[in-house]
Amino acid sequence: MKNTLPALLLAAGLLVAPGADAQKKAPPAATPAAATAPVFPYPIQQKQLANGLNVVTVPFDSPGLASFFLVVRAGSRDEVEPGHTGFAHFFEHVMFRGTEKYSKEKYDEVLKSIGASANANTSLDRTVYYMTGNAGMLEKMFEVEADRFQHLKYSEHDFKAEAGAVKGEYTKNSASLYTQLNEKVADAAFDKHTYEHTTMGFFKDIVDMPNQYQYSLSFFDRFYRPEYTTLLVVGDVKSEQVNKLAEQYFSMWQRGSYQPSITAEPAQTAPRAVHIQNANFPPLLSLSYRGPAYTDQNRELPALDVLTTMLFAENSPLYEKLVVKEHKVRFVGGSPNYTRDPYLLSVRASVVKAEDMPYVRDEITKALNQLKTTPVDAKRLADTKSALKYGFLMGLDSSDQIANALAQYIWLTGDPQSLNRLYSLYDQVTPADIQAVAQKYFVPEHLTIGTIGPNATSGL
Repeated sequence: MKNTLPALLLAAGLLVAPGADAQKKAPPAATPAAATAPVFPYPIQQKQLANGLNVVTVPFDSPGLASFFLVVRAGSRDEVEPGHTGFAHFFEHVMFRGTEKYSKEKYDEVLKSIGASANANTSLDRTVYYMTGNAGMLEKMFEVEADRFQHLKYSEHDFKAEAGAVKGEYTKNSASLYTQLNEKVADAAFDKHTYEHTTMGFFKDIVDMPNQYQYSLSFFDRFYRPEYTTLLVVGDVKSEQVNKLAEQYFSMWQRGSYQPSITAEPAQTAPRAVHIQNANFPPLLSLSYRGPAYTDQNRELPALDVLTTMLFAENSPLYEKLVVKEHKVRFVGGSPNYTRDPYLLSVRASVVKAEDMPYVRDEITKALNQLKTTPVDAKRLADTKSALKYGFLMGLDSSDQIANALAQYIWLTGDPQSLNRLYSLYDQVTPADIQAVAQKYFVPEHLTIGTIGPNATSGL
């Protein structure tokens, strides 16, 4: 059920205002939403219940099918107490343990009867529960999901069993050196913010998790509340039908009052580095720079998306030099990772020979520095923006893919319309914006270097 971050990428955001003196100016303002036609091609209909539950309906031509998502805006970011990491991910598991009305076995039987499959995944900022099935049985989806979100019940024995399963998953995942490097980079890059630990949590906390039954009840009571949750239905449905069922099954769900206190990360003032020694693994270089939090109010993230796409495309000068001509690396890449608080933008390269890591690092740094002073080609910029926008739209061809796309903006902001606000900014990105982003974020004092290689030290 776990949806881990991509094994070969971390990531986050970039930018400042356009112009050569970008550091001295405020970020560019967004165009008002009314001035730009929405990029999302389907109607987004919203209603908020009195208890704070946001209900989102997207009618889509998927005859007989509906995707039912519950987006909980609580992830590993919200695990603020020392010694209690990994609980957001734990609930991804235990939520399938059942209730008094629907045991685990009965819940599975209901899913089979409506032709549905259900699953969940967790990340830094959220936990998402989802199923796709017979739209004619939509009320049954509402019934079983409302029941477990309001009346989840698990014994201490069940808790210990799931805690053991979480430990097993951690052990399995940590066998990957990519996972180990992700953990080390996050731990090195952050000192105060909860992004210091990955979604799985710290291993010492996972080992102790079977002893934390009472804390698990508190975690559920805090975050599994309507004000943290958005109900999203996409497919062969009507908003009137969805809103009526939401009132019927979720209106009695009581609002909570908990707000986590998340410590902001201090500014990083010097480079940091972590290394994993392994002679039998392809050498890997990771350059992780501090990036901004998600916002749809300026061009930072669109500029970052465009920048990384242009820099690492297979027809880019950097890729052709390192991969095609010199055969120094197997791949090189990076992309933004949208997060609620400032996180990391990571560039990664699988290096053919460990002794070439300093050279590869220098070539990547040189390419990044060039972006600070040299405007990108206007036509290539326009082609990249168009490819990104239409590539996104081409992926919206099923109810679950549409729901997945909207879910990201729901957990980032609470409002699926943020997707339209963000994409309206892509057309505004200029060569000066790309320069400004590079100047503001690709600075050595904000860098955490991660490496995997055969020697005791990275040699960088």
